[in-house]
Amino acid sequence: MGTADDAAPGGDFWFNPGTGEVEQGRVSPWTDRMGPYPTREAAEQALSTARERSESWDDEDRRWREGG
Repeated sequence: MGTADDAAPGGDFWFNPGTGEVEQGRVSPWTDRMGPYPTREAAEQALSTARERSESWDDEDRRWREGG
């Protein structure tokens, strides 16, 4: 569980896929960050969350193409 220090105003945690690090605030250019996320823990899961969403959208597209 996070601490009070893990909560930034406006959920200003970002994941930098180039470095694999969570950043608080807009440290890196927009091309090098994913987010914002409400907590450090959510930002740490950015790649997993993106993968799950992509798979879900792929499944939806497949069902739509198949008419179901």
